Order: sequence, then structure tokens, then C-alpha cells
Amino acid sequence: MAQDERSPPLRLGSTAPNFNAETTNGPIDFHEFIGNSWVILFSHPADFTPICTTELGAFAKLEPDFTARGVKLIGLSANGLKSHEDWIKDINEVTGSNLKFPIIADPERKVAYLYDMVDYQDTTNVDEKGLALTIRSVFIIDPKKTIRLIMTYPASTGRNTAEVLRVLDALQTTEKKGVTTPINWLPGDDVVIPPTVSTEDAKKKFDEIRIVKPYLRFTTLKN
Repeated sequence: MAQDERSPPLRLGSTAPNFNAETTNGPIDFHEFIGNSWVILFSHPADFTPICTTELGAFAKLEPDFTARGVKLIGLSANGLKSHEDWIKDINEVTGSNLKFPIIADPERKVAYLYDMVDYQDTTNVDEKGLALTIRSVFIIDPKKTIRLIMTYPASTGRNTAEVLRVLDALQTTEKKGVTTPINWLPGDDVVIPPTVSTEDAKKKFDEIRIVKPYLRFTTLKN
């Protein structure tokens, strides 16, 4: 597919494109699948490959943590449904997981092109027909169907599930509490009061604030 034939590039704040697809848990309409939940849509290059096997197993083990945060997981690769179903057995055996979330079958790259998940640079990341495989993309989508975060990794580099969980916590905290999160933030750490909030209003909203600079003010969130 030529550059000018592809969908417009997705950005933070874009509405996540809808699609219909077959998955290991049955057919879905993506927006219906999202419903009122947050969703993490992530792609992997191919079934029965080493890095992807470790990644899918890690996500499966963390699924209860995502579920507790009101988040659904859904994977994708440019393989067919039978391949996915057979591969899940390997994932569970190798990683000791119990993978339950759906994996989208996308052999024609319809969803991959829609979400710009196809590798245009690495000519070695292709299938037996020479068609480009998907890269390691991560999309965090909120209940309004808005894309809130995009991360993209090359085929050679595995992701960090703890980081995906961390940024999800940060997104949900900032939205709920009206704050921002500093570098390396983890739940329980102090947060930053946005510059758009005056110090006077911040003192009314939060129990205590710590002013380092007029533009850098911290507070501790109460549970």
C-alpha cells in the first residue's frame, strides 16, 4: 500500500479507528469491544517467534492487574486465527501463563495499516511471501475511544509490561485528579500541580503543596 493510500497518521487525541475482525475469542466490533473500558491494543510481528512468545505470556500474567484498573487487553499480528489458537498453547506452556485476552487475526494487514503498525524500514521483518510484518505497537485507548498513548518498538526489541502498566496508572491518575506526573513516577509518589492551576487554587484543592519553583509545585495525593 502506497504512502498516500494509507489512513491519515494517528496522533494522541485521535479517535481510535473502528474495525471488525476475527479474534481468538470470536468476532468483534472494536468500538463495541471497548465499551466503557480502557483498552490496550498491541501488535506483535508474528506467532511462534521467541520475543513475541515472552511478551504475550507476560501480558497474560498481568491481565488481572489491568482488569483491576478497568482495562481490556487485545493483541494482534499478521497471522490467521488457527495460527493464533495453536500458538497460545505454546505461550502458556513456555511462560506458565493462562492467556485469555483476544488476539486479532490480521493476515491481510487491514487493522495493521489502519493503525500504522506495519514495518516500512526493516526489510527482514517480512513473512514467507515477502509481506511486511507488524511491529510492536502499543495503543492505550480510553472509554471515549480516544487514543491517549502510543508506543512503538522495533521487532528486535521486547517491550516492558511494567512500563505499560505504569503509564496507564499515570494516565488514569492525571485524568481523575487533575494533576501531572513527573519523571519515573509510580503510584504513591508525589505528583505535580499543573501550571494552569494557581497556587491559591491549589491550596484550596490539595491538603498540602510543596513549592520548589513558581512553576514546579508538588503535592501528595490522598487515597
